[in-house]
Amino acid sequence: MKFNQTLISGEFIKRYKRFFVDIKIGNSIITAHCPNTGSMMGLLKKGNNVWLTKSDNPNRKLKYTLQVIQDQKSKVGINTHLTNKIVYDALRKGIIKNFKNLNNIQQEVKFSENTRFDFLLTKKTKQTFVEVKNVTLSRKKQIAEFPDAITSRGLKHIRELLKANKKGYEIYLLFVIQRDDCNTFELAKDIDPKYCELLAKAVKKNLKILCYDCKFYSKGIKLNRQINFKIE
Repeated sequence: MKFNQTLISGEFIKRYKRFFVDIKIGNSIITAHCPNTGSMMGLLKKGNNVWLTKSDNPNRKLKYTLQVIQDQKSKVGINTHLTNKIVYDALRKGIIKNFKNLNNIQQEVKFSENTRFDFLLTKKTKQTFVEVKNVTLSRKKQIAEFPDAITSRGLKHIRELLKANKKGYEIYLLFVIQRDDCNTFELAKDIDPKYCELLAKAVKKNLKILCYDCKFYSKGIKLNRQINFKIE
């Protein structure tokens, strides 16, 4: 997945009203859009290096968008709007081992009146729903965690995936770790115990889990390697 614009480096100052961040670029301070509704726990430290893109759309009020934050030695992608683009690129290129030789890839597929899943994958007669979750949290060395805040939406998706399984679909949760310094994925049970409990039960009812980290390069982000996970 390539960025549409060249990345611009800056220095993080603060986040406020969830979607606004102040960034220092050179001798100027600008306000940028923060495309992440999560808590971004552990990332919002004043002075952290960041990378932004600048839109040339004259109708945009905020020209800059925060894309990447430096957390110690690791770059962390915080733009949740890009996560599905990263996955779609990986699906087309056959990077995800479980999803090779697909006949069709559909995005944002309606399952029920109030639910859409990120992907519906078709391979011969088998159909698979995949829901994607973006992961940025890492409180322990080389361990990524999810969620970073209580997620009622996450609970809903697990319940809906289980309903899909009863109708004959294969079901997957794909955790995309938008950082490159983690070797293991764990559930943040102290942050949202209800989500973690339901997910553990769902795994015993045919929900399959995949975790991949990401690799950053000068012009974009791509899915990299499969990561071990611990559910219990």
